[in-house]
Amino acid sequence: MMVSTHNTYTEIKSSPTVWEQTLTNFLQKKSELESFLRQDSFDQVLFTGCGSTHYLSQTAAALFQNTTRVPSSAHPSSEIWIYPDQILNPGGKKLLVAISRSAETSETIEAVHTFRKYNQGKVLVITNYPGRALAQLADFLLAAPAGQEQSVAQTRSFSSMLLLAQLLAGTAAGLAIPDTVLQLPQLCQNLFDEQETKVLSLAEDSSLENFFFLGGGPLYGIASEAMLKMKEMSLSHSEAFHPLEFRHGPMSMVDPRALVIGLLSQPGFILEQAVLRDMAALKGKLLAIGTAALPSDHPAVENQIILPPDLPDWMKPVLYLPMLQLLAYHRAVYRGQNPDQPVNLEAVVRLE
Repeated sequence: MMVSTHNTYTEIKSSPTVWEQTLTNFLQKKSELESFLRQDSFDQVLFTGCGSTHYLSQTAAALFQNTTRVPSSAHPSSEIWIYPDQILNPGGKKLLVAISRSAETSETIEAVHTFRKYNQGKVLVITNYPGRALAQLADFLLAAPAGQEQSVAQTRSFSSMLLLAQLLAGTAAGLAIPDTVLQLPQLCQNLFDEQETKVLSLAEDSSLENFFFLGGGPLYGIASEAMLKMKEMSLSHSEAFHPLEFRHGPMSMVDPRALVIGLLSQPGFILEQAVLRDMAALKGKLLAIGTAALPSDHPAVENQIILPPDLPDWMKPVLYLPMLQLLAYHRAVYRGQNPDQPVNLEAVVRLE
């Protein structure tokens, strides 16, 4: 068992316990959420956040639209606040899902005020701090207080809020929560027990300088968040792309100094694993994470992390996170950075 004195490591490794508490709290509130969603037939759902929670919004919007067929989109909170006419189209009933770890982020609070000013509809807030300013603006609140953390970079806070966003999508679509979802905390623990050594080895590879995270559909937001964690914690060059888009220019950066991390999906598996083959041909190193095993001759077969395949699609994204967070954490430690206090950052952004 690996031991660390950093809060970030403790917080990442506590994810199974946090997820269990978040699931329990959600199930207690599920019927109330169903009643709230029945009150209005929303024509459009907007998801918003800043930084990590904007990336969470990207995944949440994709999942919500995939499950409910209600048009859904993600926007940075500042865009709703500063350019409302570009986003808040007149007509129809809208739901704004505002996501903030702290519930004190200035841009997200202003986005809610702008949404109210335009009389667009109701507001649902997802946060880790239920007693704060943003939470008090909500028509409905989903909170994961167990995800509160001391570190600046979001880890268990992010995954607990994503878990709530995924459960929101399934509930809005009228989908049952299968037993496999209740097993998520144990599935996360299994990943820690079985895969952390593999991630540590890559994080401490001295030949690597560049990290490219590839994810499509709902996994693009996960790839973007992984990119951000790598930047924040380890000050390493990292970028996120849609898998097939990576061929259209960015792959010019791939060489033996690059680690290309493929977040493989079920719909895109054949095409996405082919992209990784191409990157191996350019001498890039590979890490593949997905629910299906790669062909035995695939160049990433030694560096693959296979996730449980029997989860419903709307509950899969959260399981991609733990190993990506650990990759960034271990890289930070290897490079002599303090992952608890990334350079130039504060936990909450408040604007005067």
